[in-house]
Amino acid sequence: MTAIDDLPPLREVIRAHGLTARKSLGQNFLLDLNLTAKIARSSGPLDGVTVIEVGPGPGGLTRALSAAGARKVIAIERDRRCIAALGEIADYYPGRLDIIEADALTLDMGSLAERPCRIVANLPFNIATPLLVGWVSAEPWPPWYDGLTLMFQREVAERIVAAPGSRHYGRLGVLCGWRMQARILFDVAARAFTPPPKVMSSVVELRPNEAPLACSPKRLERITAAAFGQRRKMLRSSLKAVFRDPETAIRAAGLDPQMRAETVDIAGFVALANIAGE
Repeated sequence: MTAIDDLPPLREVIRAHGLTARKSLGQNFLLDLNLTAKIARSSGPLDGVTVIEVGPGPGGLTRALSAAGARKVIAIERDRRCIAALGEIADYYPGRLDIIEADALTLDMGSLAERPCRIVANLPFNIATPLLVGWVSAEPWPPWYDGLTLMFQREVAERIVAAPGSRHYGRLGVLCGWRMQARILFDVAARAFTPPPKVMSSVVELRPNEAPLACSPKRLERITAAAFGQRRKMLRSSLKAVFRDPETAIRAAGLDPQMRAETVDIAGFVALANIAGE
């Protein structure tokens, strides 16, 4: 394994601080520094960039981002046990690592960082999707960050990049496809983690579209929740909770009331959402 700095190997850090990954926090520690360096590189050039990292744990990716030249890394960690280990990295990179002990779901991240800013993280599995939805729904748009490079369970990654008509296409694919250009960069085997999860993971890149179709994120979430909540039903049935006269509304959006949610493209959902807001 290639060293990226002179800090101790991550297994020694974990042992020294008595760290064990907690299932309740969705933790799976990534200990391969070659892999964390690959993730850091895949996020693009980091010179002059502030990086926000959620769930750094013992700091493998934190070290890689710092070594890759990030102007500053802002590490948001809910688990107090990891703070001391992260502090050792802050000492090694003076003035370039800020550690915030907080719940990422309730934190206003946009107020933390100078631009340009990027989010790069091996996200805790149990909060990965709500965090992503929050970032995609940011207002105003374009957002305060210029890109996301994130680790997800493979199944979630497939839903993020899914196109209409595919079996993975759903609410997440619509929300991400509406405002983002998303692609899977590479897969990460379960054995790369401690403890190894039961599924493969994937690193996903998401870049904001400068001018997505005009729509309220809340309205689009409402429409997609209703449509995919009963995805086997035709739109005229699944959207009864949204529209008093669903057939008329669906036709006004240029769609066939007999369509099912998985065949409706993003523009169609945006049209429905805008009608729902009238």
